[in-house]
Amino acid sequence: MRRELYLSAVAGAGIFLCCSLSALRAADDQEFKVDHSECSFFGPERDKFVTEARERYRRGALTEQVTRMLSPRMAPKVAGAHDAVDPATSGNLIDGYIFAALKSANVTPAAKTSDYEFIRRVSLDLTGRIPTTDRLQSFIADPNPNKRMAFVDELLSKPEWVDKWTMYYGDKLKNTTNKTAVRMYDPGRDAFYNWIKDSLTTRKRYDQMAREIISARGSNSYDAEQGAINWLVGSRVVNGPQQDIWDQQAANVAETFLGLANVNCVLCHDGRRHLDGINLWGSQTTRMQAWQLSSFLSHSNETQTPVDPAVPNGNRYWSILDDTKGLTTDYALNTTTGNRPPRAPVGTQRTVPPVYFMTGDKPSANTNYRDELARLVTSDFQFARATVNYMWEQFFNRGIVSPSNQFDLARLDPNNPPPDPWTIQPSNPQLLDALANDFIDHGYDLRYLMKVITTSEAYQLSSRYDGTWDPSWEPLFARHLVRRLWGEEVMDGVAQSSNILPTYNVANFGKFNWAMQAPEPRTINNNVLAAFMPGNRDDQERKTDGAIQQGLAMMNDTIIMTRTRASGTGATASLAAKSMLLQPADAVNLLYINVLSRPPSDDELKKSLAYLATGMRQQKTEDLLWSLFNKVDFLYNY
Repeated sequence: MRRELYLSAVAGAGIFLCCSLSALRAADDQEFKVDHSECSFFGPERDKFVTEARERYRRGALTEQVTRMLSPRMAPKVAGAHDAVDPATSGNLIDGYIFAALKSANVTPAAKTSDYEFIRRVSLDLTGRIPTTDRLQSFIADPNPNKRMAFVDELLSKPEWVDKWTMYYGDKLKNTTNKTAVRMYDPGRDAFYNWIKDSLTTRKRYDQMAREIISARGSNSYDAEQGAINWLVGSRVVNGPQQDIWDQQAANVAETFLGLANVNCVLCHDGRRHLDGINLWGSQTTRMQAWQLSSFLSHSNETQTPVDPAVPNGNRYWSILDDTKGLTTDYALNTTTGNRPPRAPVGTQRTVPPVYFMTGDKPSANTNYRDELARLVTSDFQFARATVNYMWEQFFNRGIVSPSNQFDLARLDPNNPPPDPWTIQPSNPQLLDALANDFIDHGYDLRYLMKVITTSEAYQLSSRYDGTWDPSWEPLFARHLVRRLWGEEVMDGVAQSSNILPTYNVANFGKFNWAMQAPEPRTINNNVLAAFMPGNRDDQERKTDGAIQQGLAMMNDTIIMTRTRASGTGATASLAAKSMLLQPADAVNLLYINVLSRPPSDDELKKSLAYLATGMRQQKTEDLLWSLFNKVDFLYNY
């Protein structure tokens, strides 16, 4: 039997799901018409603004498709693990709001997920790794009813947690060596990487991280202690006046820390007639208000210095300083060229002083503009609200406000509803505000926020749904929505389960064994990671779509094929080699536990044993392992 036939018979259609989703996305890529084709709506950022319109309820449809391909759920090891959840006894902030909303909508939630599914789900979500076999088995055998909470605490204290979230914030803060408009060079990227990693390791408050990033200044972007200056440097644009740079920096502050991507729109034109059908708050916001935000950056300047002046076109480091010569006046309305429309005087007004557009606050006398911007942004309730929503999206695979970077500030308060035909934007506004307040009350602690999320009964709902699923229930979080693994998670899962670790070597950064430890995705140059679309931290965001190249890579790439081989002895023995020493039933169980974090179902065991019973045992074992790497159970977190 050829591997492809065995994959179909035993492993299911998991890998073909990537291909079908690629076709599904293409079919749905409809045209969305708006005025002004020069808007970023039509450029590389187009997907940001049409995602929800084009992909509404897509996550629920994907979850339906994935769960139909899963094996029957494993019998729970703890009594009552599949009973309906009781939010009244959960003691978790989230559950009261989620289950009250479900009850109000007359929607029955999914059952509670099994221990096998929970340990894999939360391990991947918090650390980017599948659970080790030993820890999986001890967790399953543990009768302690509080073992899930204890396991979350364990994960949050691991260095793997730091690796995963350093990668996440590297993506979010676009930490890369080279962008379309600016180079930070490897040492600049590494300095920012180390700054992010150190901030997470030391449990720095997130509001403090944000303040340091927005107000960062220094003389050497290669210095790890000054690594945060690379974020503003990375916001630079070319082929325009200085105001273009300040505008992009202001837009990035608004999107990254406030969830307001539409500020980038109003930095070109008033929102009226441009955002009327997209964002009510944006449609009421003027370009003058956006300029007032940019003016907080108008006393700052980034300059380059050659590391070795004797080397033409050599590496250069950056500095950011404020109030230097020529940069002591406010944002000037005096441009006619560049990346945005002209900035002309408004009557007699030729400069725009800084005003925080959310509150009308101005910098205090004799203060640094960026220090004041950092203070105003992080003391704004919208900062906490956007942060918890971004984080919620990482664990529930959809934001309470979705898309998560497009908050509509005129549609957040159910006590002050917007005019028809607009509706309240958050799917659960009371929960969103309660989470934001709780985040503030606990010192903007990211680990605390993640613990609240992952120990909630809502997070622990199964992705499977017993009964007829209505796509409109997706925003209620009545079931867990699946996600395709990041490329780094796929590669590290293959490496860990096979017991064949790679060694990556990045110049001037060093050697490491796990893809999640890379300073940026592009430093790992292989087809598997590229197939899973990690993005470039510039004009290509990380995506979790299915694609044909993912199927080709998983079925054929040398990285995968070599890890199906029986090789090594003792501690270095590969998974296939270890299984060869066991009786067939034990071997099948070992493969399933290591790769899929669960034992085989009765049907899977029967088919696997029948396959191993004939022909060459080693070849058949390697085929079985290959098929497990290609199962939907492996490629998706469910």
